[in-house]
Amino acid sequence: MIYKRGKVYWYKFMWQGSLVRESTKQRNDKVARCMESAHRTSLAKGEVGIREKEAAPTLAEFLKKDFLPYIDENFKPKPATARYYRTGAKSLEDSKLSTLRIDEINDQHARQYASRLPNLSPSTVNCGLRTLRRALYLATEWGRMERRPRITLAKGERQRDRVLTDVEVDRYLEACEQPWKDCAMIMLGTGMRPGEVFALRWESVLLNDDDTGLLQITEGKSKAARRVLPMVPQVFNVLEARWTEQNRPDEGWIFPSGSACGHFEGSTAKGFHARALNKINNSEEVKKKQLPELKRFEPYVLRHTALTQLGEAGCDAFTLARIAGHSSITITQRYVHPQAEAIERAFSELSRGHKRLASGHKTGHSQKSALLKTEKNVAQLLQR
Repeated sequence: MIYKRGKVYWYKFMWQGSLVRESTKQRNDKVARCMESAHRTSLAKGEVGIREKEAAPTLAEFLKKDFLPYIDENFKPKPATARYYRTGAKSLEDSKLSTLRIDEINDQHARQYASRLPNLSPSTVNCGLRTLRRALYLATEWGRMERRPRITLAKGERQRDRVLTDVEVDRYLEACEQPWKDCAMIMLGTGMRPGEVFALRWESVLLNDDDTGLLQITEGKSKAARRVLPMVPQVFNVLEARWTEQNRPDEGWIFPSGSACGHFEGSTAKGFHARALNKINNSEEVKKKQLPELKRFEPYVLRHTALTQLGEAGCDAFTLARIAGHSSITITQRYVHPQAEAIERAFSELSRGHKRLASGHKTGHSQKSALLKTEKNVAQLLQR
């Protein structure tokens, strides 16, 4: 039989009491079946015996020959991500893990790696562990090992779980410079990741005449990250203003810059973010204690704030996962904090839903019309 593991097909079958299992390194199922059949035929003719498995490389060898070249090739548009994995790979190469074969590494080895770095922050240690996770995932996908182990991250890493109040948001946006102010407003209005906002292109934006629109996120770490989001009024106004200012282009970056990637990026955004916080906390109102200081936070908190507000408004975890671009609701659940009021509101909505069903065809017809309009807009955006 053949089966898919990652993006490639494997085959397995029993031959004279022994299990034969190999990767075809192919993405085409027909080619994989032919390779399985050829191997069976060779065994039957006695042309080959049960093949010895090729020894798995050490972690250091795999990182140098396979992993880092893959990172350099596939993350050219995302230099910050490439730097992150390179930093993690350097940490792993300097550790005792580097001498182990990749199919020997397990969670205990990962814990020992973390315990030997007591002077480093959990975030720094987890950079190495996340790199190890990614490397072993790719090794499995490429057929260099059969299954990857579960790697536990170090505890104590600072989480981006702060939620800004409406007053804090207003103070912050007032202090922001362009284009970061527009980026921040889009994050607060959509819950998009900073990198997704920076890489937006006009080809992925639909602005309707009735002040509504859609945003298409075309890239991401998983299929779930590629999604279409509707615009709230503040996001529509921001994008319409930029579109008009740029002479209504049909293509190109929404936030162009002179960077290597061609658009506004995270390292620059951090500078804008820091200046906004300094402007607030060094203001006369704060110095005279007329207003409190704004506690420092990371730009990613803007996304967390938006998604948490959606969760508090009654958005269920599954819908919120689609909006956030999460492949698992385990991550999404940290944004959902159901309280007694939210539970009561949910049951009120259920009761209203039953009444609508009982009211007959008219309500259903209007809902169907709205749904058809949304589907039409999505189709129009995807055809670009």
